[in-house]
Amino acid sequence: MSTTFGQPAIETLAHNLDATPDAPRRKVTRRTWQTVIWAIVLIALTALVLYPLVWLFFSTFKPNSEFGQNPGLIPQNPTLANYAKVSEGIAGVPMAKFFLNSFIIAAGSVVGVLFSSALAAYAFARIQFKGLAILFAAMIGTLLLPFHVVIIPQYILFNNLGLVDTFVPILLPKFLATEAFFVFLLVQFIRQMPRDMDEAARIDGAGHIRIFWSIILPLIKPALITCAIFAFIWSWNDFLGPLLYLTSPENYPLPVALRLYNDQTSVSDYGATVTAGFVALIPVLLFFLVFQRFLVDGVATQGLKG
Repeated sequence: MSTTFGQPAIETLAHNLDATPDAPRRKVTRRTWQTVIWAIVLIALTALVLYPLVWLFFSTFKPNSEFGQNPGLIPQNPTLANYAKVSEGIAGVPMAKFFLNSFIIAAGSVVGVLFSSALAAYAFARIQFKGLAILFAAMIGTLLLPFHVVIIPQYILFNNLGLVDTFVPILLPKFLATEAFFVFLLVQFIRQMPRDMDEAARIDGAGHIRIFWSIILPLIKPALITCAIFAFIWSWNDFLGPLLYLTSPENYPLPVALRLYNDQTSVSDYGATVTAGFVALIPVLLFFLVFQRFLVDGVATQGLKG
């Protein structure tokens, strides 16, 4: 009896044991192929996105004679002369001065945006006053207003005040909460925070300044870092504002200084232009790489959790 009924059971068990490892193998193989395909697609997209940056880097080693003659990636006669020209500066102004001007504008913009936008956002999110909805809607409406519309009135105003060819027209609006995008971002961040801590602090005698500085400000740190990253990059790459208000080469930031290498009335130095553009891009890349983790946290975090 044991032989009659036991033999089929043993054969079935052996068959199951032989078949069991095969199913995971096929599944793993299928997933492996999917992973390989996705990796190839992502590598191709990454190469497509990074190609302009790679081309810019290799073009810094091309002499002027190869621009327009050698559209390829690798220079035929590599040279370091472009870096030597850029290090010397242009129009009697060293390149370090252009970097310093850009840093002053970018750093001042970050400080002004964080200071004014955080205060304005706290007022919109935590203080109830008459006309709150109207003022908030008007602020959001400024996002639809192009900068070119207010260029002429602003220039006339700053020109009458004798502030043209200074950094004041560029930095002063940053301290007046004129960047509606950052205010709106911080308002939405603060509104998702519970008011329990505010009410408890108010019971202990804390005012709005104390609540803002000790409670709200530490909690909105991810959003502030996000605002700082965008404000730095936008200010560093800004061309129209400095071009409009700055007239002396010694006050030019890097985006405006780059156009000095291209003169339509004479021969343009494409090698120095490309090299200066690549050098100007390095601080932005480093700034983004250092703070990209905080950027993701600021975008992903939606107030308090738990």
